[in-house]
Amino acid sequence: MTAPQESAESVSAPPAWVRRPASLSKAVTAELVERIVRGVYRPGTPLPPEPALCETFSVSRTVVREAVKILQEKGLVQVRQGAGTMVTPPVMWDMLDEVVLAVTIAEDETLTILDDLVVTRRVLESDMANVAARLADSATVERLRSLVDRMDELVDDPVTYADHDRAFHDMIMQTSGNRIARGVVRSLESQVINTARYLGRTERALCVASNLGHRRIYERIAAHDPEGAAQAMFGHITEAWLVRRAGPADPVRLRR
Repeated sequence: MTAPQESAESVSAPPAWVRRPASLSKAVTAELVERIVRGVYRPGTPLPPEPALCETFSVSRTVVREAVKILQEKGLVQVRQGAGTMVTPPVMWDMLDEVVLAVTIAEDETLTILDDLVVTRRVLESDMANVAARLADSATVERLRSLVDRMDELVDDPVTYADHDRAFHDMIMQTSGNRIARGVVRSLESQVINTARYLGRTERALCVASNLGHRRIYERIAAHDPEGAAQAMFGHITEAWLVRRAGPADPVRLRR
């Protein structure tokens, strides 16, 4: 089979929907997002015209127009007068959009997107740890200590350990009072929390090492040491990811 034939078939082939979903426009949008991220529809090229999309997905023009409108909101396409609906370069995509981020992560074999996610989380959580060290009251410090002690007991149970791990980080984020930063971190993590490539290895030794990082963060917050708390959080998030990461040996994007 020639490359042009493969390309033509991948563009026109309908998705494998078992039955028509309740929201056709959302389903069409999800399929178009996947095709754009995979490069079936490349940046700088137009989407197929409305009639072709209607035929491909067996939907009405109204459904296609709604899907294109949603794609615009996600930053994946621009409607240009006289040129049609053009696919935009990745730099314009809304990477906080759950559909765009999920598909991009799934298609990224280099782990670049996950590296960038960790870098973003590290910057935000380090700052929130700095603020938390200044604002934490005795009840918060005691709760953090309790979580760290409990995680020491859970190193043989990675699933429950992970629940307490998230609670520890969230307690610090809440203490900082930065709802925007917390919202960004929680939104990003919600897309990767159950993905094998982000979770990586989960054996006992890694849980033990991870909780040493948590204890350092707790100790700096308990000592009301903002800079120390920020540095401990930065190092913990970096080290934990490098241990779990299963990809190219030199993750240059994490260097600072």
